[in-house]
Amino acid sequence: MNYNNLTTRHFEGALAAGVLTGRRVRRGAAGGRAQGTWVQFDMRIDSSKPVQTLEAVRFLAFACPHVIAVSDWIAQTALGREAKPVLPESVQSLRERFDVPIEKLGRLLIVEDAWIAAVSSPYRP
Repeated sequence: MNYNNLTTRHFEGALAAGVLTGRRVRRGAAGGRAQGTWVQFDMRIDSSKPVQTLEAVRFLAFACPHVIAVSDWIAQTALGREAKPVLPESVQSLRERFDVPIEKLGRLLIVEDAWIAAVSSPYRP
């Protein structure tokens, strides 16, 4: 399969891959390895300001290059933004930006579910 430049760049150099440790970490995951797509987001939210902002975001994924690239882009793009249970960009826009085939749309919905789960989860001790 051919991947566009953005997909290749974020897949080969996924700078946001990993986990967050310490206090004030929220974690959410969706999908499953048996399904072929599993994504987890970890985030640290700065609650000291009137608007809660994302101060750190990491992801883990067992998935195709498209999903890994999209997850990395989301994690990097979300830094400094308001912590909301909505992706920084719509699933359809991400599909177009990363040239994801329509048959993989369900995988992007798993990314969205993992994001919402992380933002909505309580802090981990």
